[in-house]
Amino acid sequence: MKIYLVGGAVRDRLLDYPVSERDWLVVGATPEIMLEQGYKPVGKDFPVFLHPQTHEEYALARTERKTAPGYKGFDVDANPRVTLEEDLLRRDLTINAMAIGEDGVLVDPFQGQRDLQNRILRHVSPAFSEDPVRILRVARFAARYAHLGFKVAAETRQLMQAMVNSGEADHLVAERVWAELNKALSETTPAAFFQTLKDCSALAAIFPEIQALFGVPQPAKYHPEIDTGVHSLMSLALAAKLSNKPEVRLAALLHDLGKALTDPQKWPSHHGHERKGLPVLEGFCRRLRVPKAYKTLCAQVMEYHTHCHRAYELRGDTLVDMLQAVGAFKSAEQLQDFLAACEADARGRTGFEEAEYPQAEYIKKAAQTALAVDTRQVLQDNLRGAQIGAAIQKLRSQAVNSFKQQYTLLPS
Repeated sequence: MKIYLVGGAVRDRLLDYPVSERDWLVVGATPEIMLEQGYKPVGKDFPVFLHPQTHEEYALARTERKTAPGYKGFDVDANPRVTLEEDLLRRDLTINAMAIGEDGVLVDPFQGQRDLQNRILRHVSPAFSEDPVRILRVARFAARYAHLGFKVAAETRQLMQAMVNSGEADHLVAERVWAELNKALSETTPAAFFQTLKDCSALAAIFPEIQALFGVPQPAKYHPEIDTGVHSLMSLALAAKLSNKPEVRLAALLHDLGKALTDPQKWPSHHGHERKGLPVLEGFCRRLRVPKAYKTLCAQVMEYHTHCHRAYELRGDTLVDMLQAVGAFKSAEQLQDFLAACEADARGRTGFEEAEYPQAEYIKKAAQTALAVDTRQVLQDNLRGAQIGAAIQKLRSQAVNSFKQQYTLLPS
């Protein structure tokens, strides 16, 4: 029985990158031996155990044989004769197919360390094509390491394209797609996730709503980058700088989905795209089973991002209505998330990346003004139901109108 540190912990240790968790591989053991030593079984599809003290995962070395489409269509063999090299051979990328033994020696049969040094994401073997989730994993690793200069190897990109063309990507299930997407949104360069998928034609198969934005023009005066898909990825890149929250980043990415519905004869204008995109967003979230908090913020940003950009022009009652709609009176954090995504949209344009976005501070002060309104009198006026909300809204609108007048008199 031999134990090896494998996978991401080896990769990130060699990269001098933070190691978040450690995975261990056991060669030459059986489930009975693991149980005798106090390990707790947790694996459903193949033998995985938790260490009795550290609770880290220890998996028995195994091989896999493709038996059906999709990521679950495998026959697993975890007998004690499976070697370390055989186990590493079934892994996705060379940089993930390295191990360190208890003696500290690196085992690297597929030149993963070389690919780390050359900043290459390369598949280990043709067996890569047997699991469609690996398309998403490669894209996620691109999102994680793009800032370090990592690129997908040409032959790996071609293999991913072949998987899409053969329909293998059609077998991806919502839970796995969302899991990989959510992880990618939390990485350093999330836009690289979508660009990688686009480069191998997987974006159209997995996220058709986003693919539909590419090739849709916008007015060059306001969008020098012109292409709506390019703008959406630029907005995501800016959101990654402004917030570490995946829901903010997703909202920035999806805010313009409605522009794909514009009649091409009306291009590059996209009147009413904010509301047109809401049913598309609904379908996206339903298909991928996106959590409610993500969906809510995405819908708020989609519907009100142009209001946010035009905040100085809005009447007091319109501004208060927007603040109410985006949850500003319930949570300052909710308003901050909304503003971060809107700022990412405004700055996610060629030449505007370093621009200021004073609307955010203006809207925050307007919200503070509205919240400072004394509502005790309303509660004493024997009003009921919707009358109470309407009266409070009126007082807040009056306060925000006064704030607007004073704000325009302040020195710049």
